[in-house]
This record gives sequence, structure tokens and C-alpha cells, in this order.
Amino acid sequence: MILQFFAPLFWAILITLLITPVSIKLATRFRLVDQPHSAPHKIHQTPVPKGGGIAIAAAVFLLGLINGKLEIADIRAILLASVFILLFGFLDDVMGLSAPWKITGQVVATVILIWQGIQIRMFGDQPVLNISVTLLWIIGITNAFNFVDSMDGLAVGLAAIASTFFLFATIDASQLHASQLHLTYMSAILLGSCIGVFYFNATPARTFLGDSGAQFLGFMLATLAMAYTPPGLPQPSSWFVPILLLGVPIFDATYVVISRLRRGAPIHKAGQDHVYHRLTQLGMSPAQAVTTMHVAALLIGCFAFIALQLPPLQANLLFGLALLAGLIGIMRLLKKT
Repeated sequence: MILQFFAPLFWAILITLLITPVSIKLATRFRLVDQPHSAPHKIHQTPVPKGGGIAIAAAVFLLGLINGKLEIADIRAILLASVFILLFGFLDDVMGLSAPWKITGQVVATVILIWQGIQIRMFGDQPVLNISVTLLWIIGITNAFNFVDSMDGLAVGLAAIASTFFLFATIDASQLHASQLHLTYMSAILLGSCIGVFYFNATPARTFLGDSGAQFLGFMLATLAMAYTPPGLPQPSSWFVPILLLGVPIFDATYVVISRLRRGAPIHKAGQDHVYHRLTQLGMSPAQAVTTMHVAALLIGCFAFIALQLPPLQANLLFGLALLAGLIGIMRLLKKT
């Protein structure tokens, strides 16, 4: 069954490789360029076009249209909602939106998903809880990817790793839930798009994702995680899998929020206080710091599916240990600051 997904993966990589140079030229022409030292956290030395997000979104929409996936209600709803993420992200890249406006776009996109019936249902007949957790999850992961996009190749690499896990996991789940095959397809084209853009986003980056690209990746992965249904496994053993698969962006966002609250700094204001920056301040080279975070994402993803096979009590115990390890890691990084 997995063989059918090599074609969308191949075409996603190829199309993104072809589209990205065009998106770079368009971003340059319309002055959608990240200027060096325009903010404290911007350490690049030359202007870099913010065309990576445009390329990824274009490839996802184009392949969805060509392969008729827009006729599937869930895929159509996800892509429709993502338009608002892209729109507000693009406006942020162009003119710089305030935090309330950014959140407004994310809320609108999430409401569209809920309106189309795509939401968390783990609380049964408690719609207020389900809707509240859905909003928290989508908005949280969308912003977590925007936060973690702090170095060349970091966010797009983390998105590619998460997409790979979702690709294999949803193929397995499709044996009992045929609807999961649509998620497999979306995972394949998202993975291919990330690989294509990574070629241009790796150090030294020829293009950045921009807020539009980072938020689009976070939104798409949050939606895939929410829609993923493990095959024949009880919810008490599986609810934490999406959290672990996106564990590195969540860890980074949690660390940044705690660090800024401790210092009395605005949470939404960018700065050199992310996990990547802390790793380099502790002596790692930029490449080592990015690789460390990518390897951590691979290990945590494997850990998630190891725990998934266990009885509920043991599975949740392992998840608790993972949370404890994350808290200890945050405290150690804060102590080193």
C-alpha cells in the first residue's frame, strides 16, 4: 500500500524545487525580503527573500487540485482554512501584524475547521471542552512552529520529520479507517514540499519560510495530528502521540514563554532566546544545534510509537516520564541563561 505514495512524494519534491526559485524572484520583486539586523534575532548578513512558504503552499494546493483531493470534504476544509493562515501570515511578512491580528487569523482558520466537523472529540459529549481544546491545539502548534523557525533549515526539517511519522502512522491506521489514507496523501506531499524547500532553506539560506510558511506548516501538522486515529488502540494509550510527534516545537515554545515571563518580556516579541540560541550559547555550532534538535525530534517520534503499543497505564507512565524530562531540560536551560 505504501508504494502508491511515492508518486505524490516525488512530484511534491520536484514541483517545489521548480517553484521555489520563482517564489524567490517574486518575493524579491515585491520586496518581501528579510533585511539583516532589522531585529535583534536576525543575524543573517545579506537580504533573504521570504518565498519558502509561498512555494510549500503552492505545491500543496497544486497537487491537491491535480489529484482531485479537493473533492474530499475533509481535505477541502483543511486547505480552505489554511488560506486564512497564509493570508494573515503574508500580511505579517509584508507589514508586520500585531499579536492580536495574528491570533485573529488563526482563530478564523480553526473555526472553519470546527464548522466543517474537524475537531478534537476526546471529551465525548462535552462540546465546550472539545472546541476549547481544538482551539488551544491548533493555535498553539501554529505559533510553536512560528517560534521554532529561528535558524536556517530548522523548522522545515522538523516539519519533514513529523510528516514522515504521520505518513507511516496513517498508512497503518488506514487498514481500519479508510479515511486515514487522505491524511497519508497530505503527509506525503507535505514531506515532499519540505524536502524541496529545505534545499533552498539550508545554511546558507537562499529563502526563508516567513511567518506565512512557518504558520502554514504548523497549522497543517496540527490538523494532521488532530485527525490521526491509531488503529484499534484505546484513546488512553494514544492521545499523547501527536504531542510527542510535535514535541520539539512544543518544547521550544514552552521554554520561550517561561523565559520571557521570568524576565518580564513580551511573549510575542522575537528575540535570541529560543532553544537553538541557547544551544549555540552553550558552545554548539549552528549546524550542531540544528542537528541536535532534528535528532531529538526523531528520537521523541520513535518513543511515541513505542509507548503507543503498551497498555494504557504503562503508555501514560512513559508519557509522564517524557514530560518530566522536558521540564528538567527547560529548567537546566533556564539555569544556564
